[in-house]
Amino acid sequence: MTTQELPLFEVFIRSKQGLEHKHCGSLHASDAQQALQMARDVYTRRMEGVSIWVIPSNQITASQPDDKEEMFEPASDKIYRHPTFYDIPDEVGHM
Repeated sequence: MTTQELPLFEVFIRSKQGLEHKHCGSLHASDAQQALQMARDVYTRRMEGVSIWVIPSNQITASQPDDKEEMFEPASDKIYRHPTFYDIPDEVGHM
């Protein structure tokens, strides 16, 4: 079995300073455990990570660029999500 025939996994790493996992790349592996070990070897060589997630690429569901309006435009009519109409007193300073 060639590398290209193995399942593709997406790799997410949480750094020492970070609170969230960030996508850092993809790799081919025979299973999730091998993907986790390979991700550790490839993406955390300088001990910059504290947590690794690997997810099979075929398990990711994503929105399509053509669906942008129906996915994200409904939020524009909810003005309470963007409180730009409040007056902030001068003593509060920068927010």
